[in-house]
Amino acid sequence: MLVLTRKPKQQIMIGDNIVINVVEVQGDNVRIAIDAPREVKIYRGEIYRAIQEENQKAAVPMPNLDLSKALPMQTGTGNP
Repeated sequence: MLVLTRKPKQQIMIGDNIVINVVEVQGDNVRIAIDAPREVKIYRGEIYRAIQEENQKAAVPMPNLDLSKALPMQTGTGNP
């Protein structure tokens, strides 16, 4: 992990196309502005972790369900 010290109005460059601007520092709070291409997804850490947890839950296979009784019987389709 890289740890940097910056003052308000100073920047951090990530690659060629992402700029982190330190906007304001008040006590324990730091306001930053991020300038990045639209295709770069930017999330707060807690939101990103919540998304990851939901994705993990969605990836769990469902138990085998017998859906044969949920569909009406089709007659006259020519299929046995």
